[in-house]
This record gives sequence, structure tokens and C-alpha cells, in this order.
Amino acid sequence: MSPVRVRFAPSPTGFFHIGSARTALFNWLYARHTGGTFILRIEDTDKERNSEEFLNVIYDSLNWLGMNWDEGPNVGGAFGPYRQSERAAVYREYLAKLTAAGRTYEKDGAIYFKLLGERHEVFDEHRKKTVTKVKVPPSVIEDQIRGRVERVEDEDFVIFRSDGNPVFHFVNVVDDIAMQITHVIRGEDHLSNTPKHIELYQAIGATPPKFAHIPLILNHEGKKLSKRDGGSSITYFLDLGYTPEAVANYLCLLGWSPGENREFLKTPELLQLFDLVEINRRNSIFDLDKCFWLNGQHLQHMSQERFEELALPFVDKAGVPYGTREALRPALAIVKPKVKHLSDVPGWIGFLFTEDYAFDPEAVAKSLAKPGAGDRLEA
Repeated sequence: MSPVRVRFAPSPTGFFHIGSARTALFNWLYARHTGGTFILRIEDTDKERNSEEFLNVIYDSLNWLGMNWDEGPNVGGAFGPYRQSERAAVYREYLAKLTAAGRTYEKDGAIYFKLLGERHEVFDEHRKKTVTKVKVPPSVIEDQIRGRVERVEDEDFVIFRSDGNPVFHFVNVVDDIAMQITHVIRGEDHLSNTPKHIELYQAIGATPPKFAHIPLILNHEGKKLSKRDGGSSITYFLDLGYTPEAVANYLCLLGWSPGENREFLKTPELLQLFDLVEINRRNSIFDLDKCFWLNGQHLQHMSQERFEELALPFVDKAGVPYGTREALRPALAIVKPKVKHLSDVPGWIGFLFTEDYAFDPEAVAKSLAKPGAGDRLEA
């Protein structure tokens, strides 16, 4: 068998959804578990919606979760991600191959991919117009999670827009071929796109990769997790002070289980145990309370050194005048068993590094009036 090669291919067009983070994590874990290669590919052909701000959120989130990628363009001595906006020559090369094979045509300035099969005109009630349908055999997908799935793509579809830019379906397949991707692990919402992709693979003369479509993440109402739901964005966990270990642990449990009712898992255990065959077909319900509980578990069980590393940015941001790391260390050791979020740390330790207190006069008078108050203070 060929060595495993997987990719995570986000678009920098919006906030970094928790479902995208889980997809990235499943790809990364599978690559590490099998000794394979993990590739980061930015799908940024939609120039109007792309944003460098959103792109930086993707980078920050992946780095925070500890997901390093294994290859890409050399950027300052390190691997940068592949960016589709920089691969126009590759797409034109593959377009020329399809055109030479008679599999494309132009209509209204756009370039369409032509399906092979008997054609007939039908009136589409939904779109209220006549369309050309093509009689083709169904695409058979032996999905690694869902099992055998059959889908039909029976209409020609656009692969280059009238503005000259390629569309998602085309660049997705071309890059997977060029990068020799062996497993496409992505959200279940992409299952409907797979017949288009299989048709393109076959027209180009390439063997499709193995597909694994991950079930959706739903809120407690059974609806797809949206921006309005708390915890739907990775930045929520970054800002509130969750540990990356806890978030990675929880994301894995959304659709995957190591068995034996185990929930608290450190990253080395995830790397050892994770496999596609244990991913559940059913959609997952997002439970922020469980993630909160796991965060407390990871805070309690991590080393003092790791706790200091994670807590320090929050302490510095709050402006706690601790002076030196040596002075800060025992203060952090005191509160480590108590805090549930790293953002709580400044509030727990701030009083240790200041003589500026706000007193309640009535409470002071009442306390000092008690017999022996002076002796207790002196002691």
C-alpha cells in the first residue's frame, strides 16, 4: 500500500469553525497514527471573500492545537502551506488535458466539464427551466466511515468561471492528484460533491483516493452548529483560556471513541489509538459542559511547567506585576488545582503581588473590634 497522504484544505472566508478544526485534527491524527504525511492547503481562489485576517486565524488555531504540517513551499526555511491562488499554472495544465480529450466546452464565458452519456432535455420544476440531463452510471463510493454509497451526477458543471478563475470542484481534484493524496477525510456535507469529483478523476485518468466523510456536529436542538452557538469557533476556546490538550481531546470524542467509556485522553494516547474505522456514522451533539470538564481534568493532570507556559500569556495580558518568573512560579503552583480556565489565573493570583487593596470600612471595623484581633494580625 502507498504511504498515507492526507490534507486539510480550509478556505479563509470566515471564522474558524469547530467542525473545521475537528476535520483538521482527524486528518492530522490519521497521518501521525499511520506514519503518513499531513498537508495544509489553503483554498483561496474566491478572491472576493478571502481575508488575510481569517487566514491568520487558521494558522494560529492549528499551531495552538499542535497540528504541524509536513510539506509545502519553502518560506524562510520552514514549510508554508500550499495556496491555490499560487497554483494557476497547474490548473491551466490540467484544463488543457481535459480540453484536448474533448471533455470541456464554453458557455456564457464559463468553461463546463462535459459528462459522457446519453443526453435528453427535461423541465426542472425546482429551477423552473429546461435542463440537459446526462444518463450516466452512479458513482460508487466505498466510504471508510459510511460504507458503500451510490450517488449520481447527471448534469455538466462549471469548472472555470467566466472571470477566468477555477471553481472548487476542479482545483480540489487537481490538487489531490498532484499532491498524491491517498485519503480524503472531510465533512459529510461534501458527500454530495463526491460524484463530481469522481467524474473528474476518471476523465483525467487518475485513481480516486479513499474517501471518509465525517458526520456533522449539531447543537442541542439537533441543528448544524452555527456561529450563534457558544463554542462554535476555535477563538472562543483560545480567548477563554481552554488548554489545547483539552480541546483536542474533546474534538476527538465528537464522532470517535477509543472504547471502554474512556474520555480523558492525552495527545500521545490519541495518536496511538485513533483510526478511521472507529468513527461513528451518527451526527455528534456538541456539549460545552463536557469540554469544560475535560479542561479541568487536563489542567489538574498537566505538569507544573506546562501550566506555567499556558498561563503566562494570560498573566502578562492582565498586567499582574509579578516581577520575575521565580516569584510567579509558587503563586501558580497554589492555584493550579483550583482554576478551570486559564483566563481565571490573573484573578486568582493578583492579590499576591500588590499592596493596594480596597477595604470595606464596615467589615474592617467589625473585624478589628473582635477580641484578640491585634494578636492574630501580629501572628
